[in-house]
Amino acid sequence: MEQRPASLAIAQKASEAFGIPLIDLNAFDHARIPMDLIDEKFMLQHRVVVLNKHSDRLDVALADPSSLGALNELKFKTGLNTQPILVENNKLTRLIDKLLRHHNSHALSALEAHLAETDLDIEKTPLLATDTDDAPIVRFVHKVLLEAIHSGVSDIHFEPFETSYRIRYRRDGLLYEAARPPQALAVRISARLKVIAQLDIAERRLPQDGHFKITVSPERSMDFRINTCPTIAGEKVVIRVLDPASAQMGIAELGLEEKQQELFLNAIQKPQGMVLVTGPTGSGKTVSLYTALGILNTEQVNISTIEDPVEINVAGINQVHVNLKAGLGFATALRAFLRQDPDIIMVGEIRDLETAEIAVKAAQTGHMVLSTLHTNSAAETLTRLLNMGVPAFNVASSVSLIVAQRLARRLCNECKRAVDIPEASLLQMGFSETELQLGFQIFSPHPSGCQRCHFGYTGRIGLYEVLPISAAIAHVIMQAGNSLDILRVALDEGLQTLRRSGLNRVQEGLTSLEEINRIIKD
Repeated sequence: MEQRPASLAIAQKASEAFGIPLIDLNAFDHARIPMDLIDEKFMLQHRVVVLNKHSDRLDVALADPSSLGALNELKFKTGLNTQPILVENNKLTRLIDKLLRHHNSHALSALEAHLAETDLDIEKTPLLATDTDDAPIVRFVHKVLLEAIHSGVSDIHFEPFETSYRIRYRRDGLLYEAARPPQALAVRISARLKVIAQLDIAERRLPQDGHFKITVSPERSMDFRINTCPTIAGEKVVIRVLDPASAQMGIAELGLEEKQQELFLNAIQKPQGMVLVTGPTGSGKTVSLYTALGILNTEQVNISTIEDPVEINVAGINQVHVNLKAGLGFATALRAFLRQDPDIIMVGEIRDLETAEIAVKAAQTGHMVLSTLHTNSAAETLTRLLNMGVPAFNVASSVSLIVAQRLARRLCNECKRAVDIPEASLLQMGFSETELQLGFQIFSPHPSGCQRCHFGYTGRIGLYEVLPISAAIAHVIMQAGNSLDILRVALDEGLQTLRRSGLNRVQEGLTSLEEINRIIKD
């Protein structure tokens, strides 16, 4: 008796159990596959391939009968019924790899003409002798950078794994897969990125940092910060995309509510004191600081900043880049600033007691100090300074205002949809009975979004918690109160928490409850 391959035997049993027809992919004409019906991400995520398109039906190959949910999503995307076709798992894997390789080769061929029509100038980019041989790699890397600029992404991740390689974009705070080049190209792609940033292409054992600039048009250029890090599967490269225009917005564009905006403006325009902006990485702290600097940047004042790195170059401001190898850290630069007749000092981040003490001293001796901390709320920022070792009196007398913030994805106005949520759930989430009685509409994103958005969202809005240091809060600090004690007093004085700010945006129809619950944990 002829022994069947294990994969075929499994597929035949699954076909009988689920009543799904089984075909041999080797006998199928791969040229007939309509590649324009589903994207690469969907194909890889769900491991399905559309084999045929009929007038009202799609024949869809899959190896796992339990993944029928993907067919419903495909039906929703295309508006056509779906007919599952069972295939052997190993043959499906080979087919997907073949289709992706074929698609990538076509993309690279089309890319050269696209780049020829694009005004792209990468500054400080020396050519190597191997550039002629690696022309497809050069074009592919340039395409990834161009797409990042046009899509408004904040970071690009080039990630090698043992048997695969992927590129992901961070857009609106979340990572999405953008491409899966062949794993064999990983070294050449990372080498090209190092060439652009003038890094050592021979050094693969140690992390490296660099930067480069792309001139998109005569009026617009983009800065890129690059970091390489060795992993067990090769070098991972992450690029931060910095658009100078995004950090040069007015106070109105930040999204502060009227009372919060008034508190913020009053604090930064004082002759001395400290304004702290807090939140996790990627919460928009840098934009808030640069907005404040833009308001304060006049001919009558001397502004100095110490940053790691300097993300946005601003005319009229003395900006210093941290250089730890040369011994130039935050504390060293701060000491130098105090001998250079400053009016306003911006410290990229308070990381240690030495930096905190010098910043506090500057705030107490006639200077306005702006800085950031990584804490979850405004009240926790004060206890963080105390835990660093800053005396309570210095904290209470130097800090003027704390702004805690987050960035929430904005709902797409074209495809957002109204949803009904039980009142009990709304009360549990933080809405009041008065608000429910007055009534308001809650919206959610369309699952697949539309042509104008990304999965139902487009852009982001700021959520803020603005805490002025009043006499009552200063008293709590002096009495060694913890963050809960500070929060209790602040709420009595009318503090609007981050969650409350988020719920207000939900009532305005700007974002969804799902998004608020994702970014604010309390």
